[in-house]
This record gives sequence, structure tokens and C-alpha cells, in this order.
Amino acid sequence: MSRQFFGTDGIRGEVGKYPVTADFMLQLGWAAGRVFASAEGQTHVLIGKDTRVSGYMFESALEAGLVAAGARVTLLGPMPTPAVAMLTRSQKASAGIVISASHNAYTDNGIKFFDAEGRKLSDDLEVEIERMLSEPMGTVPSAQLGKAARMADAPGRYVEFCKNTFPEALSLRGLRLVLDCAHGATYQVAPQVFTELGATLVVIGAEPDGYNINRDVGSTSPAALQARVLSEQADLGIAFDGDGDRVQCVAADGTVVDGDELLYVIANDRVRRGRPPEGVVGTLMSNLGLEQALADKGIELVRAKVGDRYVLEQMAEQGWSLGGEASGHIICADLTTTGDGIVAALQVVAAMAAAGESLLALKSALHKLPQTLINVPVPEGFVLEDCEAAVAESKRVEDVLSGRGRLVLRPSGTEPLIRVMIEGADAGENRRLADGIAEAIRQAH
Repeated sequence: MSRQFFGTDGIRGEVGKYPVTADFMLQLGWAAGRVFASAEGQTHVLIGKDTRVSGYMFESALEAGLVAAGARVTLLGPMPTPAVAMLTRSQKASAGIVISASHNAYTDNGIKFFDAEGRKLSDDLEVEIERMLSEPMGTVPSAQLGKAARMADAPGRYVEFCKNTFPEALSLRGLRLVLDCAHGATYQVAPQVFTELGATLVVIGAEPDGYNINRDVGSTSPAALQARVLSEQADLGIAFDGDGDRVQCVAADGTVVDGDELLYVIANDRVRRGRPPEGVVGTLMSNLGLEQALADKGIELVRAKVGDRYVLEQMAEQGWSLGGEASGHIICADLTTTGDGIVAALQVVAAMAAAGESLLALKSALHKLPQTLINVPVPEGFVLEDCEAAVAESKRVEDVLSGRGRLVLRPSGTEPLIRVMIEGADAGENRRLADGIAEAIRQAH
């Protein structure tokens, strides 16, 4: 059975448009409660959310559905996605649910699930939940109804977890950092983590009002952080996305440092500490420069499909502990079970503290090839393979780039877009080639 609602990162869409509606979330909570039900005892499900105003509505709907299915619910309030994964595992819960649309605007929202191990759900479990959604919703007898309670100390538990991923012998004293919390789920916990480790902090994007999440701040809008790093003469800027599973950095000179570069810094720091990674998992979009820089250190890069779930799958298959995406999803599997912006940032600042060097110096051996990325809007249901003109143009571009560049052409897993990426030494040529494919796609609808 194919999945109707679940994409590469859960269920996501515009609030009020099916399936991102209160009635669907009620049914989804009930379906998930039935699927996660255990013969060993009462089902226990944790619910966390980011700072979107619609989170209140969906939290209540999911809670009602889960309780109707007989599940006990623990409400975490606004918490980063990776915090929900960690707490699901530490509380021995049956599952964790995150209400978030990540880096999207407040008008969108979505649902992500974690299993009892704090990992993304398997395809089989997602299919089973979708199958249960087609069943008529019922309510267990009153004696079997679940209860709901709030975990008041959830932020503190996650703060301690994050701090414990930072080397005990190191301190951030003497480092001046600017944190950008995207008016999102990290607004409470991230400043506390870095302050308690000794850093001097300037914090922006930490005044959520339900509507301003990701608005001109955060990892997808780094301009505000760049300006503040320069005006504060800070050593580093750190930007999270709305739900805290991504991170981008800004060096002291205002340069944006993306996930590929951060992966290299973390991998190279482990080499210096005598614990070189067995290999690193990237994606089809990972820059060729990352592959070459890692190879110089004797580290292999393997590419997965785009999406952190596919990176995690490849990491498990390879038995490797480090992977991520240029977008800033970085997974340190020896420390946590999913992409975690705060944990990844801590590994970067630990590398700076240990080496006594700037981020620019630490990444200086990585030379990225220019990339051009064009996002082409397409109608719902658009099938790229059926667009003969785009297929033909793509074949021509691959012939042009043969042996000296790459073309990646793929549909987005979260939005109705086709992503056209060209990588090669000549930025101007990259743009011309990408424009040709993009125009062929536009002309097809």
C-alpha cells in the first residue's frame, strides 16, 4: 500500500486545508493510538510542538484522539523535534509526536512521529497508521480511557542532555556567540545550553508570538544573523530552524557556513581527537568539494536520497555514526537518534574550543564547487518523467557536464516543486544549464 498522507518528513501542509485540519488530527491521534497499542500495558505517547499558533488546536485534537484510543498522553509544550525524540526514548514511551512544519511559515503545520527508540517511523508503520485512518473511529470503554498530563521539567531534561554531548574537559568561556532561534522551538532551551557551558551570548529570534516563526530569521534566512555577528564582533553565529533539527552557522566575517561545511568540521575534529569516522553519509545534493575534502582525510562519503530519513537509513546500513545534509540536518548517531541542531552546533563549537581556531580556519581545507539550485513550482500530481522536454534537456545537460560536474533533478518531498541543481566549476554555465531545464519544466504545464 502506498502512502497517501506521509511524505519524506511526516505530514505537512497549509493549516485548514485537508489533511492539516482539526478533524483529521483527531482521527490521526486515534489511529496512531490504535497502531501503537501494546499488549504489555497502556500505550504512552508524548506530544511536543513548535511555536505556531495552530499548534494549540492540533495538540488538543491529537490528545483527544489518543485518549479515545486508550493511550496515556504527556504534553511537552514547545520543544525542539530532537528533544521529543530524546524524551520518547528516556521515558520508555510507545511513541512521540511533533507538531511542526519545520522551516515553513506559520500558515503551514504538520506532524512527525518517532517510535519508542526515538527514530523516524518505518514505512510499514506509516502505512499501518494510514490503513487505520480508513477505519471508523471509536472510543474505548470509560474504564480504559487514557489521561493527559504536562511534563513541566521537559526543557530542563533536554538542556542537560545537550550539555552532556559537549566534551567535559572543554568550556565555551571566552567565546562570544550570537544565537538565532527563528522564533521557534529552541527559543527557551538553546540560550540556556550555551550560557551554562560558559559562552557570552547575544540572542535573536527568541520572541515567538505564534505568527513570526521563521520570519526573516532562522537557518533559512541568515541575513539578520550575519548583520548581528558583524555588529557584535562575535566569534560565531548559530541559526536554528523553526523546530530545531537544522543548524547553519555564520563565521566571524559574516560568511554563511552550511551543513556540508559543518559536517567536514565535525568529521575533521574527530580525526584530530583520534576517533575518525568510519565514513560520512551525505545526500545527492552534498557538494563535491565535501567528498574531496573528506577523501583527503581518508574518509569515504556515501550519498543517500535527499531527506534526513534516508540519511539515517544509509547510516544504519553502513554502520556509520555521522551524516547530514547541506540544509543543516546533521546527525551524530553516537550522541542522538535524529538530526539535532543544538547537538550539532555544540560539536562545532567544541571543535573551535579544542583547536583554538576560528570556524573559517577549521573549514579552510574544504573548497566547494559552485552550485545553482532552482525550485520550479509545479501542479499537484506533476510527474517529472512524463515531461519529455525536461527529460531531453536533462540528458543534454548531463552530456555537457560529463566528467566535470553533476545534475540533480528531483521532486521536493514537502512542497509541489521540482528542484534543479547543477554543480560545476563555472557558476555562469551552471546557471545557464539550470535555467534551460527549469524553463522546459515550466513550459510543460
